[in-house]
Amino acid sequence: MLKEALLYKKLAENKVSCFLCSHRCLVSEGKFGICNVRENKDGVLYTHAYGDLIAQNIDPIEKKPLYHFFPGSRSFSIAAIGCNFQCGFCQNWQISQAKEAEGLGLQSQEVKPEDVVKQAKRSASTSISYTYTEPTIFFEYAFEIGQLAKKEGLYNVFVTNGYMTDEMIQMTPPYLDAANIDLKSFNDDYYRKICKGKLAPVLKSIERMKKLNIWIEVTTLVLPGQNDSEEELRKIANFLAGVDPSIPWHISRFYPQYKMEDAESTPMKALNRAYEIGKEAGLRYVYLDNVGQGNNTYCHQCNSLLIERLGYSIKEYKIKEGRCLHCRGPIDGVGL
Repeated sequence: MLKEALLYKKLAENKVSCFLCSHRCLVSEGKFGICNVRENKDGVLYTHAYGDLIAQNIDPIEKKPLYHFFPGSRSFSIAAIGCNFQCGFCQNWQISQAKEAEGLGLQSQEVKPEDVVKQAKRSASTSISYTYTEPTIFFEYAFEIGQLAKKEGLYNVFVTNGYMTDEMIQMTPPYLDAANIDLKSFNDDYYRKICKGKLAPVLKSIERMKKLNIWIEVTTLVLPGQNDSEEELRKIANFLAGVDPSIPWHISRFYPQYKMEDAESTPMKALNRAYEIGKEAGLRYVYLDNVGQGNNTYCHQCNSLLIERLGYSIKEYKIKEGRCLHCRGPIDGVGL
């Protein structure tokens, strides 16, 4: 469904300047931005991602992954086609890349914002997650849904690459409650080569969202030979600890896919070392996400096991009113 976009400026000669994401595309008449879903038609910028869902599921919130935001709850998860990155390792490339989706003949389903909220309520979800693709790219849709969701007592979650502008971030409170942000590397060359973006805007997004009291968790996919050096992992961990040591850091294993099918999976030794580096940097909560271990939550004061997880399910829960049942120390998060 075509809808006039937010966050753009009309320029001379029917050009427009889009400032939704940090690419800040200058789009000529009849052309698309880098995301391939925002089009300049006669000097007006339109989004093709409004109201058209390519995916909708009921997920455990741990799948986002968010481990400190209403643990054990359900999140109604939706996506529209589009992304402002072109990561060669993307696990959802069939729907995140507009040209790939078109080539595969995938069809979106038109769903009104109020119907998304109704489905979320019927599913007994605590939140709505804008995920699978890049929610920045379908921001107009997510923004309208988010406002309706808050009126119905639902929370809103972004699973994002963090490549949005400050102008967009400033529009999100009080509708956006939590975000898992990918910090893919601490090397700008990595971002430029593998993701077709830049590092600095992602770091700024993490800092800005934290200052706005949006609950933040961060994920790093560790690629062998690319971002797995101790020096780089330490830079990531030190940056997060410098922003706030309560930020949970999720370390994920790379599995060969998309344009990197010939690459090797991340060795467990590298993941375990990344975990150690995170703890050495002073981060209170460090997790290994997709390897069947390392995803339990421990008290950062007395080291007692607080949440035991089996996959995305919770087996044991020892937090009451946001405090450790053993030492009564506060545990960081929302809805604990």
